Amino acid sequence: MSAVPELRVTIAGAARVVAGGTTYGEALEADGRSVVAARANGELKDLAAPVAEGDVIEPVPAASPDGRAIVRHSTAHVMAQAVQEIFPEARLGIGPPVENGFYYDFDVKDPFTPEDLKRVEKRMREIVKQGQLFSRRPVSDEQAAEELASEPYKLELIGLKGGAAAEESVEVGGAELTIYDNLDAKTGELRWKDLCRGPHVPTTRSIPAFKLMRSGGAYWRGSEKNPQLQRIYGTAWESREKQDEYLHLLEEAEKRDHRKLGAELDLFSFPDELGSGLPVFHPKGGVIRRVMEDYSRRRHEEAGYSFVNTPHITKENLYKISGHLDWYADGMFPPMELEGARYYLKPMNCPMHNLIFRARGRSYRELPLRLFEFGTVYRYEKSGVVHGLTRVRGLTQDDAHIYCTREQMRDELKSLLRFVLDLLRDYGLDDFYLELSTKDPVKFVGNDEDWEEATETLREVAESEKLDLVLDPGGAAFYGPKISVQARDAIGRSWQMSTIQLDFNLPQRFELEYQSTDGSRQQPVMIHRALFGSIERFFGVLVEHYAGAFPPWLAPVQVVGIPIAEAHAPYLQDLAKKARERGIRIEVDASDDRMQKKIRNAQKSKVPFMLLAGDDDIANGAVSFRFRNGEQKNGVPVDEAIAEIVDAIERRVQV
Repeated sequence: MSAVPELRVTIAGAARVVAGGTTYGEALEADGRSVVAARANGELKDLAAPVAEGDVIEPVPAASPDGRAIVRHSTAHVMAQAVQEIFPEARLGIGPPVENGFYYDFDVKDPFTPEDLKRVEKRMREIVKQGQLFSRRPVSDEQAAEELASEPYKLELIGLKGGAAAEESVEVGGAELTIYDNLDAKTGELRWKDLCRGPHVPTTRSIPAFKLMRSGGAYWRGSEKNPQLQRIYGTAWESREKQDEYLHLLEEAEKRDHRKLGAELDLFSFPDELGSGLPVFHPKGGVIRRVMEDYSRRRHEEAGYSFVNTPHITKENLYKISGHLDWYADGMFPPMELEGARYYLKPMNCPMHNLIFRARGRSYRELPLRLFEFGTVYRYEKSGVVHGLTRVRGLTQDDAHIYCTREQMRDELKSLLRFVLDLLRDYGLDDFYLELSTKDPVKFVGNDEDWEEATETLREVAESEKLDLVLDPGGAAFYGPKISVQARDAIGRSWQMSTIQLDFNLPQRFELEYQSTDGSRQQPVMIHRALFGSIERFFGVLVEHYAGAFPPWLAPVQVVGIPIAEAHAPYLQDLAKKARERGIRIEVDASDDRMQKKIRNAQKSKVPFMLLAGDDDIANGAVSFRFRNGEQKNGVPVDEAIAEIVDAIERRVQV
């Protein structure tokens, strides 16, 4: 007998020697639950795959991003198996992992019902309990086509192998096609199979926790030209505890849904007569929006910005010059034909600000020139992605464009980023990380040298803030890289807030110049900056962050006066007059409701303060001071009560 060869490998950073035929699972001593796969030389591998000479091997824990994706994709296979066992006529689409879960698309005669999902989930649990093996098998195109002859969508995917579309597919990868067989753990009998590039968990028992969430329609490969399939969404996690945490987060997020709270608190609505993604703000929402804008305007004035204003429509040539018609046309509303010219609703303010800069000669003495506008723009978002205030078609940006020299740009960017973070903190967001979006290799203008300089400058500025920095490869706008401020809300969700983009290209396209110290004409650097992103989106984020209970300075009604009896109302009306003179937004509830009902109404409306008055209060020139959380102080002199409210408003604290 020939000796078993020895293989030299590196496992978790340590040199090791293992016998030929050793699997990654054996080399890592993996249990298939806490560690679900291996990373060999940077590639994800099944634990059952054999080790090769020179492999550099790392474990892939189930609790890691890659590990969760593998658990979720494996769960999608289990779901598809269960669906086809219950609905044998179902044809398979694709079933990738996604953030926090997975889905699988099916071609079925009728949409899935909630009862269908219960049946599928029950069968999935039986499959998981059986411990079926995930077994990888390479196949030729011809063999795959023969085995999957009854699966028309899989046959279409076979042709993607090695192409650009394959990069985004969980079904096919590079040069090799593979099928994963689900095998009976005891007999080895085939239970189900699917075209897939893998990897997968070793057995179905390696799936600790999952739940089916909902179903809905989805076009095959995302195109409205293709058949509509039925998609089932689910979630899967490395432990029951993690899944319970996620489901609790979903419950909390549902309570905070800004669309629901917007209706309950009478802040905004989306009338059908206006069209999708076009909100209207009601008086209370209008107060919050005005306060947001007023505070932002004041801070910008203090920081040396000049306010400008631009129209909502323009001739098309402006966006030919800027490049938007080349690279952003799909995001623009169709043009209007007027007086022999084509006009567009503006999707961006920056080209118009460039015209303001170009309107007269500029000197280096004017730089940095900081232009600011609450500019309303219009973007044709697809109906499937329009979502409340956070994805709309008409939006107002607190949009700034800073023109400076190359020598000034680093300091300007650093002070700008600090300004942005400080202002977001004033609105109650203080848990940040930064994202650096780099050049899309296809959609860009300008030369590589400028892009590289702009990207490295932004990287240096971002790192100077000592915040976590995450790369977003290819995520930049066509004219320049950007830093995005990502803020976590009260329940830990991340939202993209402010963006800062460094642009060497639009100044060139618009032939912007300033006279330098030596009298020569130089091109300025342009910095694009939207602090809120859009006022609508920021409004929606704040509603969810505060669960509708805005801090006093933002609350539409800051105080409600509640008379214990009708006779006490005039006293509170006089108090309200004094409070309004101090800038407090106060209402007196003089309705016929009983006092306890008035308190409940104020709490339901999430009013920060209630001032109650009865006979004793009037006799002592005082009020009972009640907070939103139910705490109450009795016998507080009126002037002290007003002073405490004014102090909370001025300090922008939450109560």
